[in-house]
Amino acid sequence: MPCCVNKTEAYDMDEDSSQDPSVPAVETLYFRDGVRRIDFVLAYNDTDADKKVNRRTMFENNLKKEGVELEYEERHRKKKDKLKFVKIHCPWEVLISYAEVMSMKMPLAMNDLEDETTNCWSKCPTPFDLDEEYLPPVPDYFTAAFSRNRLDKFIVENKETFFSSAQRGLIAYQVLSRCTYEEASDKRKRKFGIKNLINSGVYQAAYPLHEGEYLSSHSLLTRGKSNDRHLLYETWAKPSRWYKYQPLDHIRTYFGEKIGIYFAWLGYYTALLLPAALIGLAVFIYGCVRLFDDTVGKEICDENGVGNFTMCPLCDVRCTYWKLKKSCTYSRATYIFDNEATVFFAGFMALWATFFHEMWKRKQAEIEYDWDVADFEQEENIRPEYEAQVSTTKKNPINQIEEPHVRFAQRICRFASSFITVVFMLCLVVAAAFGVIVYRVTVAAIFYSVDQEEISARANLITTITAAIINLIIIVILSWVYLQIATFLTNFEMPRTETEWEDSFTFKMFLFQFINHYSSIFYIAFFKGRFIGRPGAYNRQINFTRQEECDPAGCLIELCIQLGIVMVGKQSFNNFKEIILPKVMNWFKSRNVRKEEKQTLPRWEDDYNLAQMNKLGLFDEYLEMVIQFGFVTIFVSAFPLAPLFALLNNVIEVRLDAYKFVTQWRRPLAVRGQDIGIWFGILRGISTIAVMSNACIIGFTTEFIPKLVYVYGYSSNQTLTGYVDFSLSTFNVSQFEPESLPANNKSDVFGVVTNCRYRDFRSSELNKYNLQFWHVLTARLAFVIAFILLVFFLSWLIAYMVPDIPKGVKLQVLREKYLAKEAIMESESVRRRKERANSQPDEGSVNY
Repeated sequence: MPCCVNKTEAYDMDEDSSQDPSVPAVETLYFRDGVRRIDFVLAYNDTDADKKVNRRTMFENNLKKEGVELEYEERHRKKKDKLKFVKIHCPWEVLISYAEVMSMKMPLAMNDLEDETTNCWSKCPTPFDLDEEYLPPVPDYFTAAFSRNRLDKFIVENKETFFSSAQRGLIAYQVLSRCTYEEASDKRKRKFGIKNLINSGVYQAAYPLHEGEYLSSHSLLTRGKSNDRHLLYETWAKPSRWYKYQPLDHIRTYFGEKIGIYFAWLGYYTALLLPAALIGLAVFIYGCVRLFDDTVGKEICDENGVGNFTMCPLCDVRCTYWKLKKSCTYSRATYIFDNEATVFFAGFMALWATFFHEMWKRKQAEIEYDWDVADFEQEENIRPEYEAQVSTTKKNPINQIEEPHVRFAQRICRFASSFITVVFMLCLVVAAAFGVIVYRVTVAAIFYSVDQEEISARANLITTITAAIINLIIIVILSWVYLQIATFLTNFEMPRTETEWEDSFTFKMFLFQFINHYSSIFYIAFFKGRFIGRPGAYNRQINFTRQEECDPAGCLIELCIQLGIVMVGKQSFNNFKEIILPKVMNWFKSRNVRKEEKQTLPRWEDDYNLAQMNKLGLFDEYLEMVIQFGFVTIFVSAFPLAPLFALLNNVIEVRLDAYKFVTQWRRPLAVRGQDIGIWFGILRGISTIAVMSNACIIGFTTEFIPKLVYVYGYSSNQTLTGYVDFSLSTFNVSQFEPESLPANNKSDVFGVVTNCRYRDFRSSELNKYNLQFWHVLTARLAFVIAFILLVFFLSWLIAYMVPDIPKGVKLQVLREKYLAKEAIMESESVRRRKERANSQPDEGSVNY
């Protein structure tokens, strides 16, 4: 590739002489001279008003003053919108000056340390390995922050390839973000930044270019890669490569560190889901195998025994008495998830979450070092929006430079206003969840009153399914509303850096999404059927009607249904939004383009027709996975198959996201990032909640503890025979409240009913809690405390035993610091020798 020519030799940038649309571009990644690389592209509409034209003209003139070179193009395929493109090239001087300002880490020397992480197992070939014949490993260098004064110490083999295309695009975006487009007398009131110009419609789009087409007429095996995009598609994004490891270094090189870290985390999380999914599947199979050996299920399904018990009505007036055998199907299904293996699995998942966090910290330390982002957040630049909004300054105690600063009192006022708004919105979400509860109570009463036995018998199931669907719809609608509010509030708080903005926004959105997704599930798990009162004294504080009751077999199967619908439904919706919707939009944009014509489109126009990455970046991707992590850990004792569904979804998700980034989206900006940000803290918080949640679900929602109490405290032969009778109390129907008395107190089936049974531990005479209730309650509390303490202790032990940073990474960090220090000392030594040489008098000079 030839070197960059001088400005005097370059093509005249100011001339708006567009290329003939009938002549296809030979190489559309470069200017028309075929030498200067296109680092960024701006698209605008030539029919804009004068104000937009003036802003655009001033903006582009200021870019030229910064040393940036521009070239203009018209749309290759003529349309009514008169779209035009501005191609941007950053010369060498611009690249090295901004690289120094951005503290870019550049190669200093080859890494001469052996990788201590390799072992015999890692050297064994597997079908999951990537083929290094056409995907060679990325060279490993020791790096240091770039400095123009020490340019000779860096490995600069070719100025054109010293900065990758991703780095060039990032530097170009920094120039665009700080360039002014409207002057003002007050320097702080100047308007600048490409983001503001796009929001105001001055430009339609701004994006770096893909390396070329992702499809090629030849395969990698025959002629190698056509370009880096083609390489990533063939080795990563292609659906048939779903079982292969991800080429993380190549992803990072093409898309930047932040996107690379996301895919590294997603792949690591998915890999660790495998053992959890297998054990969860084993627990489910165990429940299925033991299904018909369950003593409790046999008793409930026995028409001539316990199944013939007359149960109290499940609603007021319109509901009648019913036989316990109607709960046979529920009790069978409940045992699949409510058995002794579930307790073990809940404890295993709590430890699994801790192991995942600790191992990811080690993996993240390796990535931070390998990708040169270990100190990124400490060196991160101030947001241009922050500089524009803040009018006061303060001297930075580190570099002694005056920087924009928000006073403490002003910051407190802004955070307080934001906090009040967030609390109000969270209350709105809780109100929506309460509305779903009222719907459940009302609809259940209506279905129970239907004369058709088939409908009334399945009233609880129908209510659960419809309520879960309604809850899913509410989740989607409220998510969009709260997104707009959270964005406004985060901007209102004026975060200093991009990382601070993302962390603040993420925390707000997650609080909302946590309540939005989990409120109905927490209701079923911990509140439904807990405060209903008893026959003759029902609790009517909600909507002046009786609250929902659990089936005599418990609420666990309802919890499973709710989890399944919300988890699978939300993942299906996300997959549709992420892959099907962009495909439809891309087809709509290029629906009138013939295949032959599309092949001749310049790269900048072809990329313009692609969908744009979400403005929130990777937020939606992380949120989807973190919400899934909550389903996998918080409620795993109620739904052991959750890790399996998550694993299957993630195997598809990795390739869908890869396909989307490579083929359906414009190339995103190669933003740098140090880690997964505040998401790691959120994951730790979810894991802590999961320990307590699973302890309470096993202790209070399942029948595990009452069964243990019965077997070891009340059963004569230490079996579950007679447990159903033990867990049901007897009520004299003459004590019913007038509003609860069934309209039909007699029937041919039941005869004259004098007593009915209900799920509780109460005496039949006074309807007060009996001794069994207090025994069971004590056992429940003891189990919850013991489970939480044991899991927290083992989690602490795992965290203590697993070091956060691998030994090999520590050695490499020390080696890199040593080389950087040596380079500085040598550079200083050369400078001093030059100064001494210049200070000595010439040999031929004579002093008179």
